[in-house]
Formats: sequence, C-alpha cells, structure tokens
Amino acid sequence: MSQTADRSAGRDVRTRPAGSERALSEVYDTALLDLDGVVYTGGQAIAHAVDSLGTARDGGMHLAYVTNNALRTPDAVAEHLTELGIATEGPDVITSAQAVARLVSEQVPQGARVLVIGGEGLRVALRERGLEPVESADDDPVAVAQGYGGPDLAWGRFAEACYAIARGLPWFASNTDLTIPSARGIAPGNGAAVEVVRIATGAEPQVAGKPLPPMHRETILRTGAERPLVVGDRLDTDIEGAFNGEVDSLLVLTGVTDGAGLLAARPEHRPTYVAADLRGMLTGQPEVAPAEGGFGCGGWTASVRDGELALDGDGEAMDGLRALCAAAWTEAGDGTCDLDAEKVLARLGV
Repeated sequence: MSQTADRSAGRDVRTRPAGSERALSEVYDTALLDLDGVVYTGGQAIAHAVDSLGTARDGGMHLAYVTNNALRTPDAVAEHLTELGIATEGPDVITSAQAVARLVSEQVPQGARVLVIGGEGLRVALRERGLEPVESADDDPVAVAQGYGGPDLAWGRFAEACYAIARGLPWFASNTDLTIPSARGIAPGNGAAVEVVRIATGAEPQVAGKPLPPMHRETILRTGAERPLVVGDRLDTDIEGAFNGEVDSLLVLTGVTDGAGLLAARPEHRPTYVAADLRGMLTGQPEVAPAEGGFGCGGWTASVRDGELALDGDGEAMDGLRALCAAAWTEAGDGTCDLDAEKVLARLGV
C-alpha cells in the first residue's frame, strides 16, 4: 500500500487506494458489513448483494453484519436477511444497541434501571447486559439510553429524556448518524433525534456506535475476527470506524457516498479499497501506480491540470475513479481536496 507519512498525526495518510492480486474475500477472514446502503435499502436487497455474499460465504469468508441502526434486534435483522436470500443467524448481527448497552453496563450497577428512548433492539440489548429498561423519568432510572426509534417515535419520548438528564442522569446514545436511507429517500436518523435532546438540555451523550471505539470493540468481541475487512457506504461512520480501529475497509457506491464525496475525503475517511457494489469483495483490486504527470489505474491516468482534476484514457469506470482518488488525495495531503471534479466524474458516470 502506498502511503505518505503524516508526522503530526502519528498515522500514515492514505494517498491512493490499495491494490490486491487476490480476491478480497480470500485475503480477509471476516467481512464486517454495514446494512443500510450496502446490503439493502428500504428493506429490499441491493443489486448483486445476495449473490456476492453467498459466494463469499461459500468460499470460507465469515460474514458479520454491523449496523448503527439500534431499532431492531439481531434476531429480527437476521430473519430479514434470510428472507432476502442471505442465510443469517442472530449472532452474525452486531448493532449499536449492543455496543451502547455494554457501555452503560460498565458504568451502572447490575440490575439498574435505564430510561430507554428508542425501539425494541435497545431494550433487548440492555436486558442482555442485566439492566432493566423503563419508560419514564419517574421510574427511578440511573441512566438514559437513546437509540433510533423509527419514524413513529413519539415526540414525548424526547421530553422524558430531557427530564431525566436535567436531574443529572448520565446520557448514552447508540449512534449519531444524522440520516438513514429509506425506500423513499434519506430520512432523519438517530443523530437528528440526539440533537433535539442536546439542544434542549445542553448535555453531551456518551456515544457507542460507528465510528467510535465501543462499536469496533463490540464487533471484534462478538466475531473474533483476526483479519477483518470493514465494508460500508458511509465515510463518516464505516470508513472512519475502520480507520479508528486500524483495519482495512472497502467502500461501495450503493449508498450515501458518491464520487465527489470520495474524492474530497479527509484522511480518516479514505477507504483502502473502492468498488461499485459488493461484487468488489469477490475480486482483487488493480494497483494504482504513479504515471507520467499523475496516477494510473487500468487504462486511465488521472492528474491535476489548471486547478482541475483531469482524466485521460479509457477503461472500467471504477479504475478511473481509483486513479482520480490518487490524484485528489495526493493533492490534498492531510486535508480535503476542493478541486473541480464535475467533468471527470460525469465522464465515468459516478
């Protein structure tokens, strides 16, 4: 992997995607897969997801599904995946509800009451850790746990959280994703709900979900992965979570991140590998190498000319995007690339 040292951060800065001669499903023992925007959207499987995951699993790769969505229980998620054609059991699913429940359990007495602002997934996770979920600030809770409660979560639930926090109770949040994909588009996520409580109370929650360490710890504890590959669609959760956990990552372009966002990624948001969809797990990745005046990948050469990203050649669109990543990330160093990329991305159709 070609990196440029970032002396100030004490961590290498990725300046281009890595290459791999072998299929990623052979290089890594466990895929830590995000769900929304990677495996399904709005409850429906994303194109090529079912076949790709089945092939990876049949080849010996362990598949684990790691989601910041705390609404459903692992068993419910596993049942849904199985219905889609991806044979899954409850222990294969790790949620931010489980991560935040462990975080709470480490700071309150066994059997303590916890005010729940969220759905069944959070309640089940708290019970798993020996805690008692309650519904009111007047039920003598010792902490507040907030997770995504779905579009029908009543506004009054936020008031209960505020009452409890105002009394000095510690506040925990499963995750702070501002948005969540749905069948009709992008909807408010748990992060938006957390902001409601934050604004009303002035308090700050302890957060467990991606990209923070509690979620990575929960995932490794439950999967036992030794060579994990994080697979996701979001730079600020999936890819940053892999960066924080110091493991490799694969970004797929089936969710919220588009080509422009990828090229502008800060160092902690730059994935190890890039693919159009989950078929990218089943193949190697072509090397991105220095070329005259820029970087080459496949039949493409990307460079910076006259304050814009330029692309010459022809070939597979993803190879062109990988070359552009190298040109953009090298230009940005440890910052963000703000070069105009509209023309080259339009040429690639990404």
